[in-house]
Order: sequence, then C-alpha cells, then structure tokens
Amino acid sequence: MIWIHLGECTGCSEALLRSMYPYVDQLVLEVLSVEYHETIMAAAGQQAEDQLHAALKKYSGKFICVVEGSIATSFDGGYGKVANRTFLEIAQEVVPQALATIAIGSCASFGGIPAAAPNPGGYKGVGEALGMEGKIINIPGCPPNPINVVGTIVNYLLLGKLPAVDDKGRPVFAYGKTIHDQCPRRAHFENDEFVEEFGSEEAALGYCLYKVGCRGPETYNNCAVAKFNDGTSWPVEAGHPCIGCSQPDFWDTMTPFYEEL
Repeated sequence: MIWIHLGECTGCSEALLRSMYPYVDQLVLEVLSVEYHETIMAAAGQQAEDQLHAALKKYSGKFICVVEGSIATSFDGGYGKVANRTFLEIAQEVVPQALATIAIGSCASFGGIPAAAPNPGGYKGVGEALGMEGKIINIPGCPPNPINVVGTIVNYLLLGKLPAVDDKGRPVFAYGKTIHDQCPRRAHFENDEFVEEFGSEEAALGYCLYKVGCRGPETYNNCAVAKFNDGTSWPVEAGHPCIGCSQPDFWDTMTPFYEEL
C-alpha cells in the first residue's frame, strides 16, 4: 500500500488508527505492507521522498493506493504542494500506477471542505481531478468509519476483487442505505416525536433530531450500525444531528446546520 496525503487534515488517518478487528497494529504490521504514509512512517524529508519513489519503482502495478485529501487544480495546482510538487502532479504520478485506488474521506472522494464555495484553489475529488471517475473507490465521511476502509481492503485481499459500488463509487455494503433507514430513532420520526430544542426533555428522551437539522434522510452511510470507537457510539446516539458529511458537496448543500432542511 502507498498512502498519499493531499488537501486534508489527517482526520481520516486518525480514524484509521482507531480501527478494530483487525486493530491498526495488526493491519499495518501483519496484514498490509505500508510502503509510504507520511503520518506513521519514521522517515521524513528527502528520506521519505526517496521511499515513495523506491516503492513506486518496485511495486508499480501491484499496490493499492490510498489517497487522503482533495486536489487543488487552479493556478497549476499551486494551492497545495509536497516536496516542491503539486498535489496534482503527485496524484498524476502515483494513482495511474496503482492496481486499485481508494479515496478515503469526503475530501478525496468529492472535494470536501476544501472544495466548498468559493473554492479559490479549485479543489476537486481525486476521480474528478484526474479524469478517473468510476475507476476509484470512494469512502466518504468526515472522517469515514475505519471499518468501511478496512472492509474494502480486506474484500480485495480475501476475494481478489473490490466490493460492488453505487453510482458515486461508494461500496454498497457501507453506503447502500441512508442513515434514516437504519436509525434507532426512526420510530420517533414515524410517531411525530421530535427534538425542537437542544437540552429539552424531548432531547433527553432520545426523540428524532430531524427538526434540529438531522440530514439522515439525505445521507447514505452505515454510521448507525457500525458506530465509531470500538462500536461505542455515533453522532445521533450522542444527541447530535447527522450533518450529511458523506454526501457530495455537503458543506454547501447541507448548511446551514441545525436547521430543518
């Protein structure tokens, strides 16, 4: 695996560090051969760059590429660089050599927050920026659940193929249903039992959060069943409405948050 970081906050890597079954130490040390990952590798500076190029030379056509972050395209990609090369140049070199490419997070999948209006850097998702839409697996979310990332990779390792995807390149096993479809508060929605003010009695009773801005009916993801942090919880269970972070252009289309859409 070669994992490249572009226009991102490293939140997706942080989420992966909290993966489980397999845990990240087993995943990195026993399951995968992670040849390059800026956050967890010991090398830095020129030594890190040398490792990237050595890995590309040795494993061309044989590695899984994971891209974290969106790609700046305006001003010849000048809004984002690593080692004096633009994000676009790096992606153009690495991605076409990969056996398969996974765009992790909403930034890599659809542009994410960097692509929000007015988007002066011309940020785009990996598939759009490289003209490879339909050829890249998208694992959106801000951040995505590490289960969805690991599940996609393990699907390939066990079956020799990537999982089935929807029309936006997302694995159906994780993004085939809406948050609303699987939400434990769904019965309250059907019974017209809503939270209309945070801190209210209705909030304490776990009523539906639709009227305080939950985007669950418009958002495809498995948060309600996979949960986060060893399956401990997820935003709606903690009393916070879904903000639709795994949908394309969520920062523009789902805002203002905390208002009924």
